[in-house]
Amino acid sequence: MDSPSRVLIMERDPKSPVSEAFRTLRTNLQFVRLDSPLRSLVITSTAPGEGKSTVAANLAIAMAQAGKSTILVDADLRRPKLHKMFNVPNRVGLTNLLLGNAGLEALQETKAEGVRLLPSGVLPPNPSELLASGAMTRVIEVLDAEADMVIFDTPPMMAVTDAAVLGTKVDGVLLVLKLGQVAREGVMRAKTLLQNANARILGVVANGIKPEGRYNYYYYYYYEE
Repeated sequence: MDSPSRVLIMERDPKSPVSEAFRTLRTNLQFVRLDSPLRSLVITSTAPGEGKSTVAANLAIAMAQAGKSTILVDADLRRPKLHKMFNVPNRVGLTNLLLGNAGLEALQETKAEGVRLLPSGVLPPNPSELLASGAMTRVIEVLDAEADMVIFDTPPMMAVTDAAVLGTKVDGVLLVLKLGQVAREGVMRAKTLLQNANARILGVVANGIKPEGRYNYYYYYYYEE
């Protein structure tokens, strides 16, 4: 299994086919909203282990490399991973902002230039309620004013509603799927949950494709009307 830092392939190997796929994803997202730029984005998956946190982290780096100041938020208040990927402390984070006992000092600088991380903070007993709260709406507004792009990593949709709840508060949702792992029924259920919540589905990132060469996975994006 890759170490946490090795999954940041945009930093580790920017000339790889995987990194190029993230740049393609970044470019496609720039054309999703022609009336106004995309500024906030939820990334989720149907089930654990599909690579959503890896996609969120590398997409954030790709955005920053294109000159966009980027805030990456670990809104997975159940099994947060991003602080480990970027090797930053997780003592203070999103939960502290939501509870009003911290401010923007909770944002952590990362080794990736242009990317700041808001880790999860202490895990709460009621993640869905916190993400649905007016406090979360206010936090998003504050973060939007601080950066060109805000990316939220959220839990998988199989068991909890966190992604659908937060998806209604941002500009759109990307769904990460690992090919061969999730049945079509699971994908359709995730899509239905997001649509019923009136969250805008921007597209799908397919993980687990095996092209020729040294890399055994990469990510591909397509826009969904």
